[in-house]
Amino acid sequence: MRAFSSLTGIALLASRIACLIVIAWFVLFAVERSTGASNHQVNEVASAVNDPQLARAEGASGGGSGTSRGGGVTLTKIADEVTSPFNGIVSSSSSEWVIHGERTLFALLVYGFGMGFLVRFVRVRA
Repeated sequence: MRAFSSLTGIALLASRIACLIVIAWFVLFAVERSTGASNHQVNEVASAVNDPQLARAEGASGGGSGTSRGGGVTLTKIADEVTSPFNGIVSSSSSEWVIHGERTLFALLVYGFGMGFLVRFVRVRA
């Protein structure tokens, strides 16, 4: 009986860790895309007012995709593994926001709500 309780505790902990990874992954994605969009807008305005110095200064400050950071790449790899079971049910949209949003939603539903419900159900039955 005690071992069964330990297994449900481990399952609940794994569920929470998976949810935290997926949430951090989506937040990192949103921050990277927002930063990239901001830098893009600054460059567009600078080119519209014909100020190449401003455009060069913004381009040199780094506004890439942010994948050069080791932590972001590792988090992305882990989150891709965690959300890979949902690739078949995610819409075939060309929008990265829709794809990331759907994968995040499905992962949170399954790992958060589903696993939490299952663990609580097993604890009540035991």
